[in-house]
Amino acid sequence: MPRARVGVLISGTGSNMAALLYASRADDCPYEIVLVASNVPSAPGLALAAAEGVPVFARDHKGLKRAEFDALIDAELARHGAEFVALAGYMRLLSPAFVAKWQGRCLNIHPSLLPAHKGLDVHEAVLAAGDAVTGATVHLVTPELDDGPILGQTRVAVLPGDTAASLAVRVHYAEHQLYPRVLARLVAERTGPEVLLARVRALALALPAAEEKLSHGMNGFFVTGGKFFGYFLSNHHGDGITALLVKTSEVEEQAQLIDQDPELYYRPAYFGPSGWIGIRLDMGDVDWDNVEAWLARSWQVSAPKRLARILADF
Repeated sequence: MPRARVGVLISGTGSNMAALLYASRADDCPYEIVLVASNVPSAPGLALAAAEGVPVFARDHKGLKRAEFDALIDAELARHGAEFVALAGYMRLLSPAFVAKWQGRCLNIHPSLLPAHKGLDVHEAVLAAGDAVTGATVHLVTPELDDGPILGQTRVAVLPGDTAASLAVRVHYAEHQLYPRVLARLVAERTGPEVLLARVRALALALPAAEEKLSHGMNGFFVTGGKFFGYFLSNHHGDGITALLVKTSEVEEQAQLIDQDPELYYRPAYFGPSGWIGIRLDMGDVDWDNVEAWLARSWQVSAPKRLARILADF
């Protein structure tokens, strides 16, 4: 299955970016880093990313309004097909428009156990407060600073004699362990088969008299009193494919679709000779309007005539 595409924003050394990058090299990691961007052209992390073959983008934000600069970053993220954004020491507040666009797909790491000690000079604040424990937090980004839903935390003991510098070293270790793990979990939750099935199920069962049951080891959708009009499969034949099967008008149309877009459409085993077409759901961004249209069309040819007439007014 193709991995989710992540863009990382940095302003400095990029140590958390490096942790995300090297974690992405594991065979079972569900994400890849497709861009490292910065508002500081001299940020050392850019050189590291470039040396590892990751595309980089840098532009000084001075002289640009916040929304204007964020639009430049957003354009680069779009150009590289990013689906998620990870802030890794990005020392710049984001504009409301950017946050709104990436809601639920933009995350940040902060060197404290939020909601304690938001903002800057965190380690000094921890020591001044006499805290016995601090740590690191990964959270979703919202318009409020360091205030989004918490996705994960790691605790770090504050030792006698700690300085802000010594504490920062250990918190950095915790951050580097925490961030890749939380990002991988978020990506899996947002792009995994269960999420895709839930989306397909909602579209299929919204059709008149539609029901669901297991058939041939797959989640099948059928019309009451009629036939199956869709099947959801995930790694059904051990091939790693997640897809929706729907009916075409004929085998010739099936062949034409595959010829036009062989990455999206394929001829499924067993069902293919009957004119069914497979629509891949594991190729990145899914065109859900296309999926909805195919489900409705497949429903139309599978429903009893008395129900089929309903769809025109549905």
